[in-house]
Amino acid sequence: MKHHYEAEVFYADTDCYGVVWHGTYVRYCEQARTDFVAKLSKGMKYFEDNNIATPIVDLHIKYKNFAKIHDILDIETTVEKITPLRGTMLQKISNKATGEEVAEVTVDFVCTDNNGKLYRRMPAEMLEMLERAKD
Repeated sequence: MKHHYEAEVFYADTDCYGVVWHGTYVRYCEQARTDFVAKLSKGMKYFEDNNIATPIVDLHIKYKNFAKIHDILDIETTVEKITPLRGTMLQKISNKATGEEVAEVTVDFVCTDNNGKLYRRMPAEMLEMLERAKD
């Protein structure tokens, strides 16, 4: 399943040249993943209320181009891999007007309780949701 999320580039997202600051892409991806989970389930707040957090343990960004002020970006998110302990999502950021790929982001996450204690196995509800999304 591919999920698409749009983000508009604002002045606060850019450097003095009107080019998106490299760290901003992390925020765009976080917004897209949160929206993805909301569409698949009852949302991240639901998991938080049920003592499930999903901290990121690895993040890799491959910058391919740059985005500029006023661009509309499409962030495509897919579930790449799920194991009983961790998940991996792939996110491709593209310029919506040109289709040009701007960056590719790989995110690995685990499940903990709200105090940071690692679950030995991903909670069943989270695992089932992600496996459905992988199909």
